[in-house]
Amino acid sequence: MTRIIAGFAGSLTLRVPRSGTRPTSDRVREAIFSALEARDALEGARVLDLYAGSGALGLEAASRGATDVVLVERAKPAAEVCRSNADALLKAAKGVTRPHIRVAVRPVAAYLETAAAGVDLAFIDPPYELDEAALARDLELLAPLLAPDAVVMVERSSRSPEPEWPAGIEPERRRDYGETTLWWATTAQPARPSQPE
Repeated sequence: MTRIIAGFAGSLTLRVPRSGTRPTSDRVREAIFSALEARDALEGARVLDLYAGSGALGLEAASRGATDVVLVERAKPAAEVCRSNADALLKAAKGVTRPHIRVAVRPVAAYLETAAAGVDLAFIDPPYELDEAALARDLELLAPLLAPDAVVMVERSSRSPEPEWPAGIEPERRRDYGETTLWWATTAQPARPSQPE
């Protein structure tokens, strides 16, 4: 069973697609959101949840203060589950400003090619079988959309190599949780011009 862990919709049970998705375990989601709260990355954030599945990551962010969340999922049955979960979460938003949640039923690369810039937080949790070249393309398309100091979290199998980071995204750290590895990255800071001596 997948639930929202904390925030205004804490303990809300989420539907999960019957097949084709691999929900992030509660333990790993706890670790992700503890890290995000420690860096104050959720309040007022604009969030992309790519390969959304049930939408659990993006909706958890919404429950904890993100104001704009886009769940990107190409499989229609999973996108319907995302919509249903988003509706349930919005019904739980009593006494708080309701976040804006959209479901984009498109392949991730196609969505990123036309998306607006200003993303504060991006979750990339593709199927483990997604090849490294496709992931590298997603990251390359994402890089110009990131706000300064944005956070990027990539979830992969612990047997997968480190993602190929494009210019504009700087890796920070790796964390392993059994079969799951989280790769954390942020917007690369522009190089300062060197001072003449």
